[in-house]
This record gives sequence, C-alpha cells and structure tokens, in this order.
Amino acid sequence: MRGVRGGRWRRAVSQIGRSVAVWAVSTVTMLVLAGILPDFQLQSADGDSATTIAVTAASAAGAFGLLSAVVWPLLVRLLLLVPALVLGLLVFFLNGALLLVALRLDPAERGAVDPETAVVVAAVMSAVASATGGALAVRDDDAYRRRLYRLSDRRPHALPPGPVSPGTVFVQFDGVGHDVLTSAVDKGLMPTVAHWLGNGSGGAAETEPTHRLTPWRTDWSSQTGASQLGILHGSNFDIPAFRWYEKDRQEVMVSNRPASAAELQRRAVERTGDGGLLSADGASRGNLFSGGADQQALVLSIAARRRSRETRSRAGYFAYFSDPANAVRTALSFIAEVGREIGQSTRARLRKVRPRVARGGLYPFVRAFATVVERDVVVAAVMGDMLAGRTAVYADLVAYDEVAHHSGPMSRDAEKVLARLDRALALIEKVAEHAPRPYRIVVLSDHGQSPGETFRSRYGLTLGDLVRAGCGLPVPRRAGRTRSGAEARAAVRAALHRPVEEEHEQRRPARRSEPIVLASGNLGLVSFPDVPHRMTKEEIDARHPALLPTLANHPGIGFLLVRSEEHGGVVLGAYGAEIPVDRLDDDHSGPLAPFGPGAADAVRRTHSFPHAADIMVNSFHDQADGEVLAFEEQIGSHGGLGGAQAKPFLLSPYAFSAPVDDGEELVGAEHVHRVLSRWLGETAGPQVPIEVESEERAA
Repeated sequence: MRGVRGGRWRRAVSQIGRSVAVWAVSTVTMLVLAGILPDFQLQSADGDSATTIAVTAASAAGAFGLLSAVVWPLLVRLLLLVPALVLGLLVFFLNGALLLVALRLDPAERGAVDPETAVVVAAVMSAVASATGGALAVRDDDAYRRRLYRLSDRRPHALPPGPVSPGTVFVQFDGVGHDVLTSAVDKGLMPTVAHWLGNGSGGAAETEPTHRLTPWRTDWSSQTGASQLGILHGSNFDIPAFRWYEKDRQEVMVSNRPASAAELQRRAVERTGDGGLLSADGASRGNLFSGGADQQALVLSIAARRRSRETRSRAGYFAYFSDPANAVRTALSFIAEVGREIGQSTRARLRKVRPRVARGGLYPFVRAFATVVERDVVVAAVMGDMLAGRTAVYADLVAYDEVAHHSGPMSRDAEKVLARLDRALALIEKVAEHAPRPYRIVVLSDHGQSPGETFRSRYGLTLGDLVRAGCGLPVPRRAGRTRSGAEARAAVRAALHRPVEEEHEQRRPARRSEPIVLASGNLGLVSFPDVPHRMTKEEIDARHPALLPTLANHPGIGFLLVRSEEHGGVVLGAYGAEIPVDRLDDDHSGPLAPFGPGAADAVRRTHSFPHAADIMVNSFHDQADGEVLAFEEQIGSHGGLGGAQAKPFLLSPYAFSAPVDDGEELVGAEHVHRVLSRWLGETAGPQVPIEVESEERAA
C-alpha cells in the first residue's frame, strides 16, 4: 500500500513540476513577444518595474493556460455542428479571444493587446506550451501515456484492462504502389519501413526484419472504391469503375459519394452475409466504408446518415480539435502546406515541366486538407483506438494519392509526403508501447498509380468528345476538362457537411439517345441511357456504325470491351482485332498483350458484372515507361489496367502466417480480405507472448 501511495505521490510531484516548467516557459514566451510586438504590452502607460512586468506575464500565462485547459473543450463542444474546416479557421480567433480574457483577468489590468495581435500571441504560446509539455513528457512513460490519452480524447481510468492477445492495426497508404514504396525505402525516405524490412536507412546497420513485403494485383478497377470494399467487406462484385451509370436505377454511382458508398456497402454485406473485417470490436477511420466497425469516424458511407455524436462520421474532427495545441499546430501546418503547394506548382509552371495539370483554384486547400488535417485527425483516432485496446483498427491515409495525382507518382512533391507518412507510422509504433495490449501493425495499399500525361493534353480532345464524334454528334471546338475524382476532394466536402456531387455527372444528355461518358483514371465507360439493357456490339454498330472503329483505332486507346450476341463478349483493338472474352489469354499477341499477366482474368470478371457499361474503354499503355493516358485531369492516375496502378503492396509482421504460399500470387481485393481475416483469426487464439517471440527471433 505504501508503494502504491508513494508512486502516486511521485507522479503527482512530477506532474506539478512539468506544469510549473510549462508555465515558466509560457511566461518567458509572453515576455519575449511583448518586447517584439508593438501592439502587445504588459505594463502600464507610466511604466513598471521588471518585477511587476514579470508578475503580470506570469499571471496572464497562468490564466491563459487554465482557460485553454478548461474552456477550450467546452467551446469545441458548443461548436459541434460547425463544419470541421470552418472550425479549423476559427481556431486562431478563438485562441486569441481566450488570451484577451486572460489579460482581463489580471487584477492590475496592465496587459493590453490588439485583437489581431492577440491571435498571433495566442498561437505562438499554444505551440510553445505544447512543444514544452511534449518534450518533458517523453522522458516519463506515465506522463507520455497520459498525454497520448489527452491527444486522442480518451480517459485511461475509464478503460478496462486490455486482453493478452494482440490487437491489429491496418494502415492503408492510399495510392502507394509496391515499386514506389521500395524506391522510397532505398532512398532513405522511409526509415521506419526500412527498419521493419531490416534494410537499414541513412547509414544505419541492417537489422533482423520484423515484416515481409508482398505485392498484390488489383482487379481491373484499380481504385479505392473497388479495392477497399473488397478488403473490408469481402466483395467488390459489380463495381466496374470509380463511377458508372446504372440503367435500372437511372443513376450515376460514384464511389466517393456518401449515398453511393452506403449502397455499395449494403450490397456487399448482402452478398457475403458477413458484417465486415472489423465486425468484432473494430474501428474504421478515414475510410470509404465501415468494415462493420462499431467505432466509426470520418467514414464516407455513414456521412449521409444521422448518427449519434460519438459514432457519426465527422465526430473524429472534434475529438482532435478539442485540444487547442492540436488545433493550432494543425492550422499552422495547413497554412504552410497551402504555401508549399503554391510554391511547387509555380516552380513547375515556370520550368515548363511536362506532363503538368492545372493546380490552381481550391486545389491547394484540398491538398492541405489531405496531407495535414486528414492525416493528423486519423492518426490521433488510431492512437485512441490503440490506447482503448480495440481488437482491429483500419485507417486510410489519402495524402500521397492526392499529391501524386497532380504532381506525379515519382515526383519530389510525392516523395516528401511519403517521408511524412513514415513519421506517422513511427508515432503509431511508439504509441503501441503504451497500449494496454500488444499490437501488430500491418501497412497496405489499395492500388498504385501510373504516370503519364492526360488524354486531353496529348490529343486536344476528351474521351467524351471522341465518343460524340464517333456517334456523329457535334463536338465542342474547345475540349472541356474532366474533373478529377480523387478521394481527398470527397473527404473535404464531407468535412464541410456538403453532399459529394460533381456537376458534370448530374447533367443528363439533351436527348436520351446521346451517350453518357464517364472517366475513372485511364478507364472510360460509355452508356446509352435510352436502352434499358447492356447494348451488344451488333446494336451499337447498327445505331452508330463509326463509333466502335473510331474508338478501337484511336492511338490513345488500348482496347474496348463490349457485349456480343455471337460470342457473349469481345475485346476490340486496332486494325479490326476482335477476341471473344472466353478465348482471352495473357500470352496472346492481341490488344491485352501490353497489360501483362492477369489482364485477361480481370476483363472476364468485369464482363460478368450486371452494371458493366455498354462500352468499357481502357487507355493505351506504354510498356517501356509504364505510362498510361488518363481520361481525367491527372498525371498520376489509377482506375484501369496498365503499369504500376495495378501493383499495390502488403507489409505484414512475420508474427502472422505468410499471405500466400511460395510461388502463388495475391490477386484481387477479395483475396486480400481473406488473408486479413485469417490473420485476425490467428490473433484470437492462444498467443505466444510478444517478449518470447522477440527473444526467439533475436536468438
């Protein structure tokens, strides 16, 4: 009993000492700012002694710290209905208001500051206090654990003891291909991943690997909607692309639209009869789909539904922003990232870098949201889940995917994002040391990205223009742009509590006989809404004799897939190439030859989908440099066949069984789901203690 009381006493004394140190540093910071900023004063008009000024600064710093600890969380709760990004913009003003109140609380009323200067002073003081508290807590495991609980909005005393069996954290690096990851490790950009693989980094010696790296192959639709639904729910059947037109419902489905995501999740659960990968004590963070998790935050499939305050999609933002230090740090990083993007895009334009797409308008803010806000909030949510001892956590970080779309998959801009993602992994690994149960960390990607200029920039017209020309319809003299379908844009709109809609998808053709043309990376879909069934090649030729030859013979198009009355389905290529789908072969010299192993099976599977488009169009693919031609405004794209987009990765601990046997391939998102489910089953059984495993491996 004495030992317990003594431990509590020592912790209390340590906590008081750290609080005093933070208060002292804040006082000094306030004195320095008062000496630098002309509109910030800590003395009366007649002047005061140094001692009086110091006392004024100390009292104001103490009052500001107390208000930040007590009042700030209440303000965030009151602003729960304010969209997350608006709250982010209010951070500085709310913090400045707290400083003004703190100065008013000084009995001598010597402190004075202009409102605009108060915003600056409050931001600097919050940042300094956060950095000081973090530096002091790192040396004390108990203090560090309590700090993590605060950052993740958890209460350690309210949590039951953690189970002995390991939990599993799945971290998805959206859009990071296998080759991109290995290249970043070789360049020393990702030391955490390098350490796990036993490669060493930055001159460090090689170590015993703890993880294995396994490439896997996506389905034809190499994009987050198809891959993540298959991974989390075990089925991505009837998802032909990122967006497609369903004739029976007369609706355009878009994977990152909340209503569409909810419907796709419902269909997958109905098809498999399984709630999802995370059904047993799971948490879903930053994903398109829930995976059956009880704890959901920033999940798009529930963004359109009314939820409780604790589980609805946007709740994670407020749990994070309830700490003023978090809010200020993220807001400052957000502004810095906007400036970084403007500088990088300006440099690329002045140097006339090719290929290049427009990066103006709201894009700098979308990028900053993906690379800063979404990353910080999701990582904090994962930290909270680990400290709560949850069994399975799946989180998606979209930062790399968003930047690579506009800067290129192998660009310096994208490489810098990879370095930051690696630091996020290092933080998650550090938090695992303080969790109530051991954790195994799995990192995976849903697809890669293939480089290449856009179809529009190379040929001066869009896929829609080419289809209209083949149908004998008028074509605009100036080609319009096809909006990018990056996941981060949907996340931003969900955070703003606005529906995720895209204007060009909501327009219906002037006449029902005109086609609807949709783009998903380098995959295009052509549908005729006035025909209730999937049109056959014969029907298309009868209506528009020039359409299929125009598309198949265009140099920017690799192949077409259409239904056939005679063969059931055929792949069309240049110079009259026509191969029935049941005779497709990866080794064939036909249109699929440049797309490598697995292309034939992927095309056959998509042909079986009830909602496959009348004409499925895959762009040209250059085997020499891996380039494709995106039908959207992206120089790093994914969604179809060709290049690195179809080769993501799975990085898993050796504590798990091998994903596949030697000589076998990991093919398709549904196969990945079965592997991850097997691993969760392995952790549910009798476990060898982690310490014993580590000692045996070292021996």
